[in-house]
Amino acid sequence: MRLQIHAVRFTADQSLLDFIQAKLDKLDTFYDRIVSGEVFLRLEGADSNKVKEKIVEVRLLIPGKELFVKEHDKSFESATDRVMDVLKDKLVRCKQKRNDISSPAITQAKFMQEEEVVETDEL
Repeated sequence: MRLQIHAVRFTADQSLLDFIQAKLDKLDTFYDRIVSGEVFLRLEGADSNKVKEKIVEVRLLIPGKELFVKEHDKSFESATDRVMDVLKDKLVRCKQKRNDISSPAITQAKFMQEEEVVETDEL
């Protein structure tokens, strides 16, 4: 997955960037069609020189949909873990919906419905 990480108004160290990259790379195991992602790291209260909380925002692009999750916590690592939990759930639901739509039972039901329409038109 292509991932861009942006640290807004501060410089993030490489170990934090590597941690986030490693965590988000694991999302491919839940949904293999992720196109790309963007991560925004923000400091709440950075203007007053007293950082209160750290905010992690993740935007994932999948075919036909865009997922966005925003979490905050005392550290970027814990906020990233919370983002991961929410994204896992969202990706599993998207995958399940995709599989439900393309399941053989639904395809057969649509086919049967089309046949009924053709038969009633003939009368």
